[in-house]
Amino acid sequence: MHPSFVSPRQVKIGDAAAFAGTTPRAIRHYHEIGLLPEPERGGDDRRRYGYEDMIRLLWIRRMADAGIALDDIRAAFADPAPAASEDDDIAAVLERLDETLVAQEAELRRQRTAVRRMRTQGSRAGLLSDVVAGRLTNLPEGSLRQADLDTLLVTERIFGPLGAALQATRFIALATRPELREESDRVDAAEEALDDTVAVDDPRVAQVAAERYAFEQELEAAMEDAGLDRDDDALFASWDAGQIAGSRERSMSAVEAFGKMPYDFSPARLRCMELAVELAAAAGAAETS
Repeated sequence: MHPSFVSPRQVKIGDAAAFAGTTPRAIRHYHEIGLLPEPERGGDDRRRYGYEDMIRLLWIRRMADAGIALDDIRAAFADPAPAASEDDDIAAVLERLDETLVAQEAELRRQRTAVRRMRTQGSRAGLLSDVVAGRLTNLPEGSLRQADLDTLLVTERIFGPLGAALQATRFIALATRPELREESDRVDAAEEALDDTVAVDDPRVAQVAAERYAFEQELEAAMEDAGLDRDDDALFASWDAGQIAGSRERSMSAVEAFGKMPYDFSPARLRCMELAVELAAAAGAAETS
């Protein structure tokens, strides 16, 4: 029998909650935030809920189950309005909700891709951006060091996915050329030895700078021979402006990063880095002259 043909009946909050599939505590919260009007109270000073209250409660529950925020539900029901106007308010809320869900679905897909990649590779590479981790997929197992992944993580934070993807080319070359890896370790160790006990004008500073420059030239030639430079060109070509803009939002400038990271290079090591850059710049100028 249709409710309009029976005598109005009022129920207590527990029965109202059970009927709507919620809890008395939730209903009290709806009252507190102005989402559900306070009903009349009986002689025992307890709330009594009638048919209209139950209808309102059911709609609230359905909308909340659909993911609509309580504030948005309250806004949709805020003022007495014709049904068409109320439907328009709810439609606007649903449009915003749909946009949010689309973004959440995209993020969920990204997370699932990262998890699958981590399970496949058995490393932390899955935590890097897709474009970075994708370049490392075909490397032999164990050829990448944890320090390599750490460096890529820092680079991605500073320069974004594109910068880290380009740097990944370097680690690919080192992972596939043991003699280059050995030379890289030797030069790294020589640089680390330039600690605070070494003077800036110590001959070892210039010597290590020359070794760094020579190694970088050798590494660049190896990457060209392997065609890795063409991979970098393809990456640039496929990297649209939207992706670059998005990566900048998640990164910081090199200057800002240098100030935040606990870098503590000795003066001698900093001078060594400067000299290596000067050697590269002089070689570049000589080639163009």
